[in-house]
Amino acid sequence: MHLLDQHAKAIMEECKVRANNAGLQFDHETLEYIVSNRDMLDLSPKVMIPTLYDYWVNDVEVLKEYGKYKLYPSNPYETVINSRPAISFYNDNNPDWLNIMIFYHVLGHVDFFQNNRLFEHTWTDDFVGVALADKRLIESYRSKYGRWTDYVIEFSRSIDNISGYFKTLALLNYDGHLEPESMLNFYFNTFLPDYLKEDEFQIYKEQERYNKILKNNPDIAESSFFAQVKSRHPEFESKYKNAVAQAPPALDLLEYIKDQSPFLNLESNRWMKSVMTVIRNTALYFAPQMRTKIVNEGWASYWHDKLFRGDERIKGHEVAYSALNAGVTSLSRVGLNPYAIGLRLIEYVEELAEKGKLSREYQKLILADDKNAFDSHTGNGQEAIFKIRENFSDFMLLNTFVNQEFVDRHNLFVTGKRPNPEKGVIEYYVKSRKAEDYKKMLIDSLYHPPVIKVDEKISTKDSLYIRHSFEGKQLIKDFIPEVLIGLSYLWGGEVKLETTEILVNQKAETEEDMYSLQKVIFACKDKKISKIKPENNDA
Repeated sequence: MHLLDQHAKAIMEECKVRANNAGLQFDHETLEYIVSNRDMLDLSPKVMIPTLYDYWVNDVEVLKEYGKYKLYPSNPYETVINSRPAISFYNDNNPDWLNIMIFYHVLGHVDFFQNNRLFEHTWTDDFVGVALADKRLIESYRSKYGRWTDYVIEFSRSIDNISGYFKTLALLNYDGHLEPESMLNFYFNTFLPDYLKEDEFQIYKEQERYNKILKNNPDIAESSFFAQVKSRHPEFESKYKNAVAQAPPALDLLEYIKDQSPFLNLESNRWMKSVMTVIRNTALYFAPQMRTKIVNEGWASYWHDKLFRGDERIKGHEVAYSALNAGVTSLSRVGLNPYAIGLRLIEYVEELAEKGKLSREYQKLILADDKNAFDSHTGNGQEAIFKIRENFSDFMLLNTFVNQEFVDRHNLFVTGKRPNPEKGVIEYYVKSRKAEDYKKMLIDSLYHPPVIKVDEKISTKDSLYIRHSFEGKQLIKDFIPEVLIGLSYLWGGEVKLETTEILVNQKAETEEDMYSLQKVIFACKDKKISKIKPENNDA
């Protein structure tokens, strides 16, 4: 692995200028490396982060990738890391013309990473440097505690797999300047109504008093206002400090275990919390990428196609580029190609905005002929897709813009599988061409970890009780014992998991009667797993 040579770096810098002129926004400080296929295989289990902490599963994955490569050799073109500065890797087999296209694709990704709201908490982070510090920390624990460090990593990662961080991302990305000052917020929303039991009229009078002070003396308004409050209510300051001192409730299971476990709060075990923090922070850093795979790849594909086709350096390589681009962005009849769906949805939004079809006026039209003929020539196509880039996740993009017009335009459909006894094979067939069915298929394919919450009313210091919110899919039973054993170790006691199973009655006469739901409780104590049915079994 080595840095891009000066010739290729000059090409990259020219691509940056052209991308900026087209509207993309990103830091100009970037690092580019040339890597071999073997480098790619070695780094892929670490998400291409060379400094990520070592873990035995990564070594196993490397050996698996070696085996796959011997059977099915392939040459990944590039990969890019969301860090400061952004880091990208390029295969050493890429010719110059191909690198130009790939540079545009990478710059599309960098622009997305540095402007999409889901990534806001990563915009100032040198994650590669943070990962190196985390790696050194874990190595220091390995030298002191040996294999127990890897046990904590393994147990934490098993919990991480069932932890959704979407609420945490929303909290991290919240615009803090939109929220009132914390003391004002506490005074008007908590202290007056809850402690003093003031009615709405009295609260309104206090607000008017504050607004009057703010108008006359804006620089010292808050200090003047609270000086009077504290003179009338000496207990206010202590109440406020107590409220601030209380930690916010945990938003995910991994955070709850880390903060509340009696076992981890023992002085001799507090080092384990640092390991769990590394696992959780790493997962939080990558969580936005899992929520934006389709829109991110679609955005990068849109820009590599737009910029490279307008670049004079494509001359002589049009046929090769067309074949390569078709292989990357062609629609899959079976399965999902995020590059293809993301690209076409972004182009679709651009067209809708360009013709004014995102307006209320267009939405009110009923007749298909009127809709097809509608075109107000707004010229807002580019503005619309940049808003998509800034604010949308995969779910928002699919849920908003996958409609019957989009499905019909690209001849999309949902496939089904059925046995063919005559030929002795499984055959695919067109199951549905309806937009709602195709949208459901796409949304069902998105990353969606199970919702599992702690029941604090039942849990004790000796027993942790967690509930799985059933959303139509049951937990994978084979993984439940290992996860519960890890939870039991980290909690230092018994763990119970309440979940829902789908029962299948093969003798049922109708499909509606074939499936039923049953609540069950899995318990883990002293590494032994038991399964019981709760008394109230209304699933």
